[in-house]
Amino acid sequence: MNKAKYPFLDLGLVNAVYADRIKEAVCRVIDSGRYIGGEENSTFERKMSELTEADCIVGTSNGLDALRLSIMALIISGRLHRGDKVMVAANTYIASILAITDAGLTPQLVDPDDDSMLLTGDIVRQNITADTKAIMPVHLYGRVAWDESMGLIAQERNLIVIEDAAQSIGAKAHVKGLFRSSRAGALGHIGAFSFYPTKNIGALGDAGAIATHDPELADICRALANYGSDRRYHNIYRGYNCRLDPMQAAILSVKLDYCANETQERFARAVAYENTISNPLIRKPSISRMPTDSVWHQYVIRCPRRDELQEFLARHGVQTDIHYAVPPHMQPCYSTLPHRPLPITEQIASEVLSLPITPACTSVKDASDIGRIINQFK
Repeated sequence: MNKAKYPFLDLGLVNAVYADRIKEAVCRVIDSGRYIGGEENSTFERKMSELTEADCIVGTSNGLDALRLSIMALIISGRLHRGDKVMVAANTYIASILAITDAGLTPQLVDPDDDSMLLTGDIVRQNITADTKAIMPVHLYGRVAWDESMGLIAQERNLIVIEDAAQSIGAKAHVKGLFRSSRAGALGHIGAFSFYPTKNIGALGDAGAIATHDPELADICRALANYGSDRRYHNIYRGYNCRLDPMQAAILSVKLDYCANETQERFARAVAYENTISNPLIRKPSISRMPTDSVWHQYVIRCPRRDELQEFLARHGVQTDIHYAVPPHMQPCYSTLPHRPLPITEQIASEVLSLPITPACTSVKDASDIGRIINQFK
């Protein structure tokens, strides 16, 4: 493969920034002789609690398992029941839907807001039915899917709020959630994070975490992740093996120290795109004066001739990606999933294109250069 002038993502470059501290952390784990749980996991969970303002954090093996355990804990605690509907924007990644159906719940797919591409309180209000027992705001591309009206209807209708915060670590809503925090992942009853290597804060492998203000839910999740046991050889649930590896916990503890700086750097590149791109064929994401309402996991533009634009950019040395070309309801595994027409979701899938934004790979100048190249597309 020819090396692009403007690479989309190079994880080697990303992790080179932290290399010395990561190596120290890895050696510390090796020397400890403790390879399941232990102090490294406790340190990671403490740092995540400080970042999210959530009382309880449970490290998990990956983001999907974090979502699965969260939903199972809600069922075990009696707050949700098999067959209940969970409303979720249909343009999400398939993991959101897998977690719902794996638990025996029913995904209630709705079109997102056409501008933000997120679930909003107004959309919840327009689509809620008597069977809707929970909502899953997905903070897609790093932008917080939360507003005052969402909080109000959740309280009015006693809806369980399950956040898919896989892409939004460090993001902050304009208004507080159901409890005291305004941080993504701690706005509702329970939230799930992913630390897949490509995320803003990525592990060197798979990892995830659950955030909640509810100690009961946290205890259930922790037990479920450890074969359903609350203590050795005492299994209270039919659990799983979804624990966070202490090696990844140690690595993530290093990277969490740089989360605020990562957000600032990504915002600077988003601003460069905003200020440079002026092509009328391009629909840019909106930028708020409050930079923390999005951590810019992806900078996603829309173009009705997306595939032509992607080829044009490739010819000019710009690597891009598509998140996501095929929505979950159009995947073979969900071909029989009932849903209303989803025209906005399907249009979004045909138009979205993600531009380079990772600070280690893309400078502010690079973003401006890419913006000028985009302006040449006709």
